[in-house]
Amino acid sequence: MNDEPSKLKRPSILAPAGNKASFLAAIAAGADEIYCGLRQFSARMKAKNFSIEDLAPLTRLAHDKGVKVYVTLNSLLKPDDLDVAGGLLQRLSRHVKPDGIIVQDLSFIQLARQAGFPGELHLSTLSNVSFPEALKLVRNTLGVHRIVLPRELNIDEIKAMALACPKDLGLEVFVHGALCYGVSGRCYWSSYFGGKSGLRGRCVQPCRRVYTQKERRKRFFSCQDLSLDVLVKVLLSIPEIRTWKIEGRKKGAHTVYYTVKAYRILRDQGTDPKMKKAALELLAYALGRTGTHYNFLPQRPQNPVNLESQTGSGLFMGSVKGSKQTLFLNPREELLPGDLIRLGYEDESWHTTTRVGKYVPKGGRLYLKPRSKQRLEKGIPVFLIDRQEKDLKEILAELESECVKAPVPKSLVSNFVARKPKRSGKNKGAASDLHVFRRLGKTGHRDLSGLWLSNPAIKNLPKELWSRLWWWLPPVVWPDDAQNQKEQVDAVLKKGARNFVLNAPWQTGFFTHLKTMNLWAGPFCNIANELALKTLESLGFSGAIVSPELGRKDYLLLPKHSPLPLGMVISGNWPLCVSRVLSDQLEIETSFASPKGEKAWARKFGADYWVYPNWTLDLKAKQRALEQAGYSLFVHLVEPIPKDVDLKKRPGLWNWDLDLI
Repeated sequence: MNDEPSKLKRPSILAPAGNKASFLAAIAAGADEIYCGLRQFSARMKAKNFSIEDLAPLTRLAHDKGVKVYVTLNSLLKPDDLDVAGGLLQRLSRHVKPDGIIVQDLSFIQLARQAGFPGELHLSTLSNVSFPEALKLVRNTLGVHRIVLPRELNIDEIKAMALACPKDLGLEVFVHGALCYGVSGRCYWSSYFGGKSGLRGRCVQPCRRVYTQKERRKRFFSCQDLSLDVLVKVLLSIPEIRTWKIEGRKKGAHTVYYTVKAYRILRDQGTDPKMKKAALELLAYALGRTGTHYNFLPQRPQNPVNLESQTGSGLFMGSVKGSKQTLFLNPREELLPGDLIRLGYEDESWHTTTRVGKYVPKGGRLYLKPRSKQRLEKGIPVFLIDRQEKDLKEILAELESECVKAPVPKSLVSNFVARKPKRSGKNKGAASDLHVFRRLGKTGHRDLSGLWLSNPAIKNLPKELWSRLWWWLPPVVWPDDAQNQKEQVDAVLKKGARNFVLNAPWQTGFFTHLKTMNLWAGPFCNIANELALKTLESLGFSGAIVSPELGRKDYLLLPKHSPLPLGMVISGNWPLCVSRVLSDQLEIETSFASPKGEKAWARKFGADYWVYPNWTLDLKAKQRALEQAGYSLFVHLVEPIPKDVDLKKRPGLWNWDLDLI
């Protein structure tokens, strides 16, 4: 850990590619590795992404240039997805030969083996491997080769992860790109508000919208971009950090090229003041949002939600000026012919994009002509979102000429059929209800059968409850909290506790005698198919509470091949997301409203902020059908409601009547 950076192997720079031009730009800029998605099972389904036919020649070109390629299959899989996903793995192995895949769903551990995929397995940041004790588990038990660490970690927490990292496991750290408001893998906002799941790559970014609280209309949850820029030099002294990752599979070739160039300079020549300045100039023209270091420096954390900055994607170029008859822009930077600009924010239905026809100098005047039915008026922000400078186009064209397409196979169809586990006989137990509270009230809870594990919860708890209760661990455990969490687990174990609900599979790392425990995977584990359940069984789990964002068809299919007893959340307060930050201008425990009038509120538990809608999940009327399908545990989450929040009566079915997208 204390070796001089010059004596250490340099970390790889991992570049994003959402289309062919970006892929070629990553190679041209000198990326060591590229990650890209297919048109199925990607966490960025709004990127153009690739077909097998598209990706095969590009991967061959990358390999010829000494560049590795990783394919992102980091989507939540439903029961009907398993055969298709396994077939995709087979076709990747035969026709593309990527160096590895990036996944979040535990079913891919099983599918990769069944399909004979020979490449590496990387756990996406959506898997939320967030504390040191998890690392040995994922390497030794699951055979994972690399972990993508959460963006929220500071440098001290990253070092703590590195100290616990097995020698044959690599760590990957985000150094640049967009930030989600919610912790990755712990955000259900998009799914809750419209059936489009962020865990399936279809997030509609509700956190970017304008919300209202007490007459204040602000983008309370819209984050700036992460940009570690010169601070990346600190990472050079940590050999376990094998990869610097740049986010941006929806970005164009210009952004990928400039960003990769900048971080190559910072990695290789960052001690030279002139080169450092050159790298920062490249980042300034990479067409990103205003940058933030976020939590990277614990002594100087930066809240990424800055209500004074523009958080639309692209480089902010100024606001529309003039009158209805003559509208124009005085750009903050020069505009080149062919530049693509966006008028307005992406979440505004009327926003539009337009190409710049001729050169406009910095501070010059670009006249804007509104299209029919377009809301174009003074004050609207304008963003530069893509650039096609001549020199870069020539570089990419030359690279593309080297990209020789091999004959396309007559058929890319796979006959793969996933081998599903047998249904467990343990599923036949009598159904029971589990009411989960934050702490025991002064008068007690008649229905109390579960408690979220925390220091306040276990204080002054009657002795007769220790062994009876189901203890719930939090959905996120940060490195700084891990020791305290382990001590809490040990404390209740000594009192006779044996029933636990773990909200990340890796939380089994807090237990030493798994066979004597009744450990269930909690709903935040995002389990949605039989092969993921099979992997949980191999990790020592006794049962699983499945993902709460599925639909009727998926719920009723799951027990058919489940190797474990199943439960599900059928009522109560389910969060829109869990986050590590909150705007200093948003009041907790006070309602705020979306543009469509949906109300929500935030509360802090431990180190994190939980954002709740002001209506509850309610599937109690479906309990009989679920029992008949094979479910045996029915969870009711009970949260204390703030005085200033009025719960609204809504059906609370979430995606029950929808086919989750």
